[in-house]
Amino acid sequence: MVFSSAIFLFAFLPITLAFYYLLKGSARNYWLLLASLVFFAWGQLSYLWIILANVAANYAGAMLITNKEKHKKAFLVLTISVNLALLFYFKYFDFVLSSIESITHAGIEPFNIVLPIGISFFTFQGLSYVIDVYRGTVPVQKNIFKVALYIMLFPQLIAGPIVRYSDVASEIDKRKENIDDIVSGIQRFIMGLAKKAVIANTMAALVDSVWEQGAGNSAFFTVWLCSIAYTLQIYFDFSGYSDMAIGLGRMFGFHFNENFNLPYISASITEFWRRWHISLSGWFRDYVYIPLGGNRKRVYFNLSAVFLLTGIWHGAAWHFVIWGIYNGAFILIERLLKRKGTAEKKNASMQTENIVKKLTPGRLIKGTCAHFYCLMVVNLGWVIFRADTFKDALKTVAIMFRVKRPGQVLYSVWYYLDGWVIFVLVCGIIFSTPLPRLAAKAAKKKLPEAVYDTSKALILLLLFAFAIMRVVSGTYNPFIYFQF
Repeated sequence: MVFSSAIFLFAFLPITLAFYYLLKGSARNYWLLLASLVFFAWGQLSYLWIILANVAANYAGAMLITNKEKHKKAFLVLTISVNLALLFYFKYFDFVLSSIESITHAGIEPFNIVLPIGISFFTFQGLSYVIDVYRGTVPVQKNIFKVALYIMLFPQLIAGPIVRYSDVASEIDKRKENIDDIVSGIQRFIMGLAKKAVIANTMAALVDSVWEQGAGNSAFFTVWLCSIAYTLQIYFDFSGYSDMAIGLGRMFGFHFNENFNLPYISASITEFWRRWHISLSGWFRDYVYIPLGGNRKRVYFNLSAVFLLTGIWHGAAWHFVIWGIYNGAFILIERLLKRKGTAEKKNASMQTENIVKKLTPGRLIKGTCAHFYCLMVVNLGWVIFRADTFKDALKTVAIMFRVKRPGQVLYSVWYYLDGWVIFVLVCGIIFSTPLPRLAAKAAKKKLPEAVYDTSKALILLLLFAFAIMRVVSGTYNPFIYFQF
């Protein structure tokens, strides 16, 4: 079940909300847990045992860590091992077998294991809970149903954001729903649904139709159009899902942290990863980077390990691994250049630290170049990410830079462009910037409150109606991050 499906919008969500607000006290938690079980089991009932096993393992592990002080490290290692073993088998076992087969040609057949939706997300949530209990940063939760609700809560269950137990522990025990949260949650959900159903799905149709022609069989302008469209697709797909998850959480009294902050306005890859999938970056920082030594020792090794694991986390294929290494390489280069630049400018910055900076032509050019560099690196990275294999990615990049001529070109770039696609493409670019936020802020400041509120409500209603039309019409509707 996905948030942008008719069954969710017209049956699951209204029923869940109605009964939730009819119930009182702890009954609301049990109702949410039941709804989350149904949500996860929808379409993958045979895999329900996996998430139940995850809940049981993390509950038992945390209890043993708390009650068996002498052996708590051993229980931590055991619990982490159980979590990673489940994740490895269902997500990476076939990948390892196929990799061995490609090297040895020993006739090894893959098991064709179907990936449970959301396993990477709920595994990381379970791990963060157990590790935080071990560290003593959160108290152990003795009620297994509350642990289950934390791990299985349907708004963030299958595509994030990755929620820490410390962020929602108090709200699981006791939360106060109010009309402001409900209204803001509905507004956030509508914005996310519009991002997904209108922008991401339109871009997805274009992107997939180009890739279906085969890597290397599209002309120069078509390949560039496809790469830009995918850059917009993956952002509006994932940030749209995060918006819907955050909005749903607020409707039920939960406050999840932001997961995106306009990543495409970044001026470096380092900044991009502070703005993109914030919950994942924070998870790797707190549970991998800092334990390895952080900024204190072996910084470059630690960063390399984090981005290698980031690539592996995203998918069981070599092009995902290479994509992670690719991003990590630019992070390392930027850090190295920053260290050298800091040493050279230290004295100058001390002399000018009290001078107000002005926007000069030099700074404007430098900033523009930095943004262009970041967008180019990110865009090429998404080509690697989207390709079926790394070989396909290389063919595509070669055409983009005219190193290689395309093969059998069936359609020109205008085959993929019409008035609607161009309109959505332009909207996607605009909504990737702060311009809509600034426009809304200016309108709120200048317009009378009643006019502003009415206009906002009408715009949201129109967006919702149009998004629903797109959903009901059966428009192409996958979520990219469900495969992770």
